[in-house]
Amino acid sequence: MTVARLARCKILPSHLPRMHLPSAHRQMSIAAGLKNSSIFRSQGLIGGKWIGAHDGKTIQVNNPATGEIIADVPFMGRRETNDAISSAYNAFNSWSKQTAAERSKCLRKWYDLIMSHKEELGQLITLEQGKPLKEALGEVSYGASFIEFFAEEAKRVYGDIIPATLADRRLFVLKQPVGVVGAITPWNFPLAMITRKVGPALACGCTVVVKPSELTPLTALAAAELALQAGIPPGVLNVVMGNAPDIGDALLASPQVRKITFTGSTAVGKKLMAGAAGTVKRISLELGGNAPCIVFDDADLDVAVKGALAAKFRNSGQTCVCANRIIVQEGIYEKFAEAFSKAVQNLQVGDGFSEGVVQGPLINEAAVQKVESYIQDAISKGAKVLLGGKRHSLGMTFYEPTVVTDVKSEMLLAREEVFGPVAPLLQFKTEEEAIRIANDTNSGLAAYIFTNNVQRTWRVLEALEYGLVGVNEGIISTEVAPFGGVKQSGLGREGSKYGIDEYLELKYVCLGDMNRK
Repeated sequence: MTVARLARCKILPSHLPRMHLPSAHRQMSIAAGLKNSSIFRSQGLIGGKWIGAHDGKTIQVNNPATGEIIADVPFMGRRETNDAISSAYNAFNSWSKQTAAERSKCLRKWYDLIMSHKEELGQLITLEQGKPLKEALGEVSYGASFIEFFAEEAKRVYGDIIPATLADRRLFVLKQPVGVVGAITPWNFPLAMITRKVGPALACGCTVVVKPSELTPLTALAAAELALQAGIPPGVLNVVMGNAPDIGDALLASPQVRKITFTGSTAVGKKLMAGAAGTVKRISLELGGNAPCIVFDDADLDVAVKGALAAKFRNSGQTCVCANRIIVQEGIYEKFAEAFSKAVQNLQVGDGFSEGVVQGPLINEAAVQKVESYIQDAISKGAKVLLGGKRHSLGMTFYEPTVVTDVKSEMLLAREEVFGPVAPLLQFKTEEEAIRIANDTNSGLAAYIFTNNVQRTWRVLEALEYGLVGVNEGIISTEVAPFGGVKQSGLGREGSKYGIDEYLELKYVCLGDMNRK
């Protein structure tokens, strides 16, 4: 079947993704069970104590699949954040002076507890974020892997000896923790984006104030409860949530906070970068992406379809490394579009607790409206919706997995991060053109290429202006490799042996001969 025929038949019911009706009753039952769990918390954590907002204000946490209220959490602001900063600052002296082996044992115990509560944490992620339970359980394992890895790396923070220029001198370099860290995390990976920051920070002796997304704070609070159970001392890990601008301003203004680490939008990242200048804080930023997925004529079609599907539709397209532009060479374009569309047709949409569902809801109404506006922009400029392209019949914030053809670089779908289940297909002729299209963006986080040509692989991966490149693979994140982007996709790296350096300061020491007269 040609792309044109697929386009003509897209409105037929048989060509819509299979649906799975959400079971509100089942979700309410799961929510009730979680509230009785030993890990469920709905207050902030400051100095080892669970507390509410000073003024008693709260904010609702909703299930995006049903709209049901899961819990009310404190709507905290500047005052509570300053209390958390003071708590972290006071705890820093004792925590940083513990031996690496002692900190390692605490982190290892935290990892063990996370894994022993994997099912509950996975359910909590699905409940407040919406991703399918299988995917949520995968996030728990992925998130826990950073705690395990940095529990081991804690014992490998080595200094240096420098050959001296004078006979009576000895020169060496110490690595010391930077101090109190402010960690601001997003809603799309409510556990992993915290552990990827807190793991290395705690491993090297820093203390942390975490500000999770107000959309998904419950997973963060559960993880913090397990940290306390693991023996991580009060004040070492603190969690505040609520008024994002006030919390962010307090973290930026405090001279006691020496490092800001943030995952989120480029626009907010720029504001944090500017705000950090006031007290000259160190800063790590993992910002937005516009990932190209380049499919060459010589690619294995099945491998390319499978890889592109994984890179695009994981978490319903709501990740910063999702393939935002699928750029296909003209010789394989028709075949790829047909095979890819058939694969997308088979994606089951529904609530994350239903068997077989691989696409959950978008996080909120604003996310759906953004997707709709990008689709409308593309259609108005000549693109064709091959599959999907509208809200799902399930209602709420469910959106049909979508394939759009004849996409051009000037369309919003190709210029901006869509953050939804929409796959724009672009066409190219030559390798040079593919590289030019891929690099024609301010972003530079992740890129993907599919080819069986070894020489081409090296040429293209070296030419791509991106921090991460997947070759014939659509899922590339791992705790043992550095994660981060170039250009306006951020600063610094997370994960791997390189990630711990973001939380360390170098101190050079020159030791003279004390017996010299």
